[in-house]
Amino acid sequence: MKNKKILFLSLLLVIAIFTLTACGTTPVETNQNEQGNNQADVQTENEDVVEDEKTEIVVKHSLGEAVVNKNPEKVIVFDYATLDSLDAMGIEIIGLPKSNIPTFLEKFNDEKYEDVGTLFEPNFEKIFELQPDVIFVSGRQAEVYEELAKIAPTVYFEVDGADYMGSVTKNLKILGEIFGKEKFIEEELASINTSIEELNKRAAESGKNALIVMANDGNISAFGEGSRFGIIHGDFGFEPVDKEIKVGNHGNSITFEYILEKNPDYVFVIDRAATTGGSVTAEKIFDNEIIKQTDAYKNGKIIYLSSQVWYVASGGLTGTKVMIEDINSGF
Repeated sequence: MKNKKILFLSLLLVIAIFTLTACGTTPVETNQNEQGNNQADVQTENEDVVEDEKTEIVVKHSLGEAVVNKNPEKVIVFDYATLDSLDAMGIEIIGLPKSNIPTFLEKFNDEKYEDVGTLFEPNFEKIFELQPDVIFVSGRQAEVYEELAKIAPTVYFEVDGADYMGSVTKNLKILGEIFGKEKFIEEELASINTSIEELNKRAAESGKNALIVMANDGNISAFGEGSRFGIIHGDFGFEPVDKEIKVGNHGNSITFEYILEKNPDYVFVIDRAATTGGSVTAEKIFDNEIIKQTDAYKNGKIIYLSSQVWYVASGGLTGTKVMIEDINSGF
């Protein structure tokens, strides 16, 4: 009996020790798991912090390199196409050249925006005084780029007539990255590309050719493939009536007799004088007996484009949509 009692007590003691050991072990394992999870969370948070700390955007362009702080607040713009895109993105600026502002950007004539010179002659003292975080420029400011870059990070944008949408897409994506508007830019580009595809299809199916002409008071010049207005032949899909037109910033000087000789199906006209100031409109100089003999005139296919956009603001979001609408109006 005594031995049974001792055996029973020993069994109880073993059970008690096992229970205490089990109870003491479980919390330790749980704490280790929690500690591991906490470390993983901390690591993830640290990675997010590192990602957020990437506040500088390095922009490489044909004139050099600009290191721009993300979401700059004090922005100066010398390129109306960039101004157009920034406006569509909801980005405010502090200064711009106020001479020859396109009508659709007229709101920037307001006194709250500083006048920083002209498209070709910046007011360096004023710009230095404003201490901008970034300056956006294009071809008209190429010669003064170095001086502007000494004041603030300066981003140079180009639009290639031979690859309009390629260069515009590149420029817009840079703006999207700088201002954290990548998704907005992606959606806008998708919409524009769809419209261009539809326009290109219509142009191809029509089988019509075209001539691009710029009127400057009494003078006229032609622009062909790869020129500053070459999007009409490239992305938009119109065959050029003359493939021998040389690429030049000011086009090739022509006569009305030349237009009659080539007799294009479409004549697309940019009126430079309407943008820079002049005494004779394009409509007036094209109202002559020679032009009236052309098929384009007889069929109502002399199309006067939105000259302020085509001449000084091509490459922006709104401007590109206007350009598409201008050409579509010909159908």
